[in-house]
Amino acid sequence: MRVIFMGTPEFSVPVLEALVEAGHEIAAVYCQPPRPAGRGKKDRPTPVHARAVELGLDVRHPVSLKTPEAQGEFAALDADIAVVVAYGLILPQVILDAPAKGCLNIHASLLPRWRGAAPIHRAIMAGDDETGICIMQMEAGLDTGPVLLREGTAIGDEETTAQLHDRLSEMGASLIVTALRHLDGLSPDVQPDDGVTYASKIDKAEARIDWNRTAVEVDRQIRGLSPFPGAWSELGGQRVKVLASRLAEGQGNAGEVLDEKLTIACGSGAVELLRLQRAGKGAQDREVFLRGFAVKPGDSF
Repeated sequence: MRVIFMGTPEFSVPVLEALVEAGHEIAAVYCQPPRPAGRGKKDRPTPVHARAVELGLDVRHPVSLKTPEAQGEFAALDADIAVVVAYGLILPQVILDAPAKGCLNIHASLLPRWRGAAPIHRAIMAGDDETGICIMQMEAGLDTGPVLLREGTAIGDEETTAQLHDRLSEMGASLIVTALRHLDGLSPDVQPDDGVTYASKIDKAEARIDWNRTAVEVDRQIRGLSPFPGAWSELGGQRVKVLASRLAEGQGNAGEVLDEKLTIACGSGAVELLRLQRAGKGAQDREVFLRGFAVKPGDSF
């Protein structure tokens, strides 16, 4: 097929690669514009932009798709279909209607659960046992279109958003290739009204750990916010991000360090901290962290 690809972050890159590998003609790649990053605040292309250039593809990054000029350029590509995955702009109806077979979205949840911006984070933070990928026919509403294909996967007891993100990205890449291969034989499944939830964008204000909460809630927060923005607390006057954890045995005052393995008491139960990051430092496994930062039982977060 002649495909317009629309995506921006690292999550989208395996999908672009899979479409190229499957032999589809990529008419153009749309992504968000380069933005200032790093110490020098120089414009840095997005992960999709960088990979598309390596693949020798035509890259476009309009600030908006609402102008007649942008819409005319999109329509002029004369595509069979557009594949959209974490693009970052709302598509006007005229864009949705331009490709002969419309626009397909790869969404990282089992719709209608977790429509919206942060489905991977929210699934872990809510304690869901399962999530997955849906290939959805796009329409004007927020992730409301009929689903063409879906595939579920269990969420591991210690899995972080980073780990689940990578697994779902590869699942999405495989599933969209299957969807395009069998597109004419797929039956759209209209999403039910029951079970709709919204995965609102993560707010940094959610990241501070409240050790008075249950160990289950704290563990989900840590894993769901890893690596970004990273759940954090203060220890010895320093801010420390916690990037991996697991449930543990133990009781004590909320925030109390219970042993040399960084088991921390919560409102009920305890969590064992496995990976941490001090301000201005790189992420470290627990053993390395403890060699450079003295923590003893009885200390408190």
